[in-house]
Amino acid sequence: MNNSNIYELFRSKFPANAEAVFLEHERGNLFYSQIQNETGQLTALLKQLGVKKGDRVIVQVDKSAEAVLLYLACLRAGAIFIPLNTGYTAKEVDYFIDNANPHLIVCRPQDLDAITASAKALNVPHVMTLDDQGSGSLIEGKNNAPCSNDIERCEGSDVACILYTSGTTGRPKGAMLSHDNLSSNANVLHSYWHWEDGDVLLHALPIFHVHGLFVALHCALLNASKVIFLAKFSLPAIKENLPHSSVMMGVPTFYVRLLEDPEFNENMCKNMRLFIAGSAPLLAETFKEFETVSGHKILERYGMTEAGMITSNPYDGDRVPSTVGYALPDVSTRVADDTGSEVPRGDVGILEIKGPNVFQGYWCMPEKTAEEFRKDGFFITGDMATMDDEGRISIVGRAKDLVISGGFNVYPKEVENAIDEIEGVKESAVIGIQHPDFGEGVTAVIVKEVKSGITEEQVMAFLKDKIARFKQPQKIFFVDELPRNTMGKVQKKALRDTYHGIYS
Repeated sequence: MNNSNIYELFRSKFPANAEAVFLEHERGNLFYSQIQNETGQLTALLKQLGVKKGDRVIVQVDKSAEAVLLYLACLRAGAIFIPLNTGYTAKEVDYFIDNANPHLIVCRPQDLDAITASAKALNVPHVMTLDDQGSGSLIEGKNNAPCSNDIERCEGSDVACILYTSGTTGRPKGAMLSHDNLSSNANVLHSYWHWEDGDVLLHALPIFHVHGLFVALHCALLNASKVIFLAKFSLPAIKENLPHSSVMMGVPTFYVRLLEDPEFNENMCKNMRLFIAGSAPLLAETFKEFETVSGHKILERYGMTEAGMITSNPYDGDRVPSTVGYALPDVSTRVADDTGSEVPRGDVGILEIKGPNVFQGYWCMPEKTAEEFRKDGFFITGDMATMDDEGRISIVGRAKDLVISGGFNVYPKEVENAIDEIEGVKESAVIGIQHPDFGEGVTAVIVKEVKSGITEEQVMAFLKDKIARFKQPQKIFFVDELPRNTMGKVQKKALRDTYHGIYS
């Protein structure tokens, strides 16, 4: 009987060479030959804690090799891995704990008191710690555990991970991704992007996100590649490691930062095979300048939490700026109207998708899941797009006003609700404005109460502990009134037009 656990797929690709490096990080190397034993001990620890197949494990920790091993161990144990952005506040994490009902939470040592209090209130059995240096109670427990040889037998439809994404009311939704969802997407990307023997991946992305955790690491694991594993994006570290790498995945900000450095040049990229951009729109100007300076055309692709990667510019063939290429193999796409009927090629509509990468639904939200799927199985992405006669797709906006800043989803209503709590604020509107580094900059437009003297500094001080940093406005404007249509609805397009270019 076959085991569809994606860990088993990764294990089958581990190289026989005991000296083959998986992660090269600031504290040393993690070898492929170590993965089985290291995750075996973590799997044994999870079982000692009572974590069973299908139990949820929430992880909010800094990037480290040990965090990757914990992810692999959760897969191996059949547990459902739930990574959380480290920028989430304690109040925000409370929602995820309550919604997911985890058996175990792993957090940073500095967050232990707050997380423990929440866990106790919400009846979570266990809380453990892990820091960016690979220390904490999780590692202490692992070191005292035996090494399990087990790999939990999973069906392809079994949920491997839950990733939270914004909803139409601002309430986060947990997208359930199965072992088959993850493995199908990884196999397609590995082939589509022509991974080669000897490829080295330069990794400076966070690992609580589809891009850094699934797209980057899964491709590397399938290829048995070395990963130069940086704790975060650092221009000096990127420049130092580019000559020793062949593949780099990044958000547009990475490429903007490189272009700002006068030392960046074609010689620095002589060993590079492929630069990939995603998680936010890549400006055509950045694409063209990068090609001029480096000699490489960035490959832009498009994906989302609910489906991993959906489209990609081709490896061989034209990579067209401001487009996200074609549907990946086995993925069906259409641009449709509000009824799900396909619109003529070239017209704007809502992108809908279907394929083995598309998620299983939203955790504990069957009604919301049903709303997002057509009767024929197509998922309504909410992204506005066009498709040309050849099938090339361009994303032109979002039907749900979602802002994507630095690759992270920001739902305006959540930010507006926080701002509207401030004394002296009458109402607010939050929009995304094109930003050269972040794709979109979170921008707040506020109407004050009469005689209110509230300032931008006071607004930012109030929001500091209310919402994650990536959700906080980068610019704030005060106006006498917000533009509205005859039905009284705020016209956000008019606001975007008014403030267009403020970040240029």
